Amino acid sequence: MSGSGIGEFIGALFILSGATMSVISVFGLIRLPDVYTRSHAATKSSTLAVLLTLLGAFIYFLFSEQFVSVRLLLGIVFVFLTAPVAGHLLVRSAYRTKVELADISGTDDLYEVLHGEENRTS
Repeated sequence: MSGSGIGEFIGALFILSGATMSVISVFGLIRLPDVYTRSHAATKSSTLAVLLTLLGAFIYFLFSEQFVSVRLLLGIVFVFLTAPVAGHLLVRSAYRTKVELADISGTDDLYEVLHGEENRTS
């Protein structure tokens, strides 16, 4: 197997890994009970899925066409920077609008941090 064949195989393996992570992300969105855990599944595994897919496409084109795609590199950087921030802001806005936690989620550790001062002064 030549060097380009190995590179193409590695790129295809990354793309397959990205597709697998995308399916895992969908299962997380379906099975998890509340907006907080669903957002975690959506941002973490979907971000990894997109990054693996773009990296696989970059490696594939690098070895098969000897083409360095700046657009793919910029897409990797953009997704890596924006997806976790967007997920954090969505969960923060859900918490601030008092969306309920699921019963199995356990305790709300952030409640004491945000509302502890109000309870102490009252």
